[in-house]
Amino acid sequence: MKDESARLGFRLTLPAQVLVLFISVFPLLMQAYISLTDWSPLSGQSWPQAWQFWNSFANYSDLLGDGRLWAALGRTAFVMAVCVPIEFMLGLGLATLFMDDFKGKRVFYSILIMPMMVVPAVAGYMFFMLFQSGGPVNDILAMFTGSPVTIAWLSDPNLALVAVMVADIWQWTPLMFLILLAGLVGVPEDQVRAATLLGANPLQRFTSIVLPRMKTIIGIALAIRVIECFKIFDTLFIMTGGGPGVATETISVYIYKIATQDLIWGYVAAIALAILIVLSVVCVWALKRMARVRA
Repeated sequence: MKDESARLGFRLTLPAQVLVLFISVFPLLMQAYISLTDWSPLSGQSWPQAWQFWNSFANYSDLLGDGRLWAALGRTAFVMAVCVPIEFMLGLGLATLFMDDFKGKRVFYSILIMPMMVVPAVAGYMFFMLFQSGGPVNDILAMFTGSPVTIAWLSDPNLALVAVMVADIWQWTPLMFLILLAGLVGVPEDQVRAATLLGANPLQRFTSIVLPRMKTIIGIALAIRVIECFKIFDTLFIMTGGGPGVATETISVYIYKIATQDLIWGYVAAIALAILIVLSVVCVWALKRMARVRA
């Protein structure tokens, strides 16, 4: 009876399994195949004939000497190193505040998560307008300084990335807030009450009881944002297009440019596959570490 039910379940889910397999595995195999060739849409051949331009692992060896690629990776890592900790600290602070009841909590909650609902391209246009030389950001700074401020945020190589990071922090801190708030809600209240009765102050309760029980949630939140930072594109591209020059060119923007302008698709496939492998290894390592910590 159980075998018959298992066979029936397999037959019923087979179409969905085939679809998922086609959507995920086929593009990955196609990408791996193209990454071993010099094929491009301008070659005059369709992608199944890419074997005619076989170059073995030449694309992967070219990665090591591509200075522009490593510079783009460095900028991406810098954005990640700045934005993720700030988003985490802001999200944790806000989640802690929202554990208590206060007047207008639902209204503030709705306002707080609103940036996350904005389409990234729309958010990019919003901050593109905010950081114009005659935009609201400079007007606010002029109010504090008492003199006109005409900083060219998006045209200055040293400031353009700052504007992009401000936009990223504004939009994705709510996501960190929601994940961490869910973790805080899951902390057993009886343990917190017991620590209070024993004389523990709020800081001691937070560091000794709350944080240790949120390690898994914190790890998941950080992993999600680290991966998303590597994919930052919409907001950045609308605001700066990777410029001025290549000052804000992250890895996603770099891949987009060489894919659409230079049409070096074999090399693009190699870059994307290498990044996928590295991020997958990092995520697996992080998940295993979290599992050991939880055990």
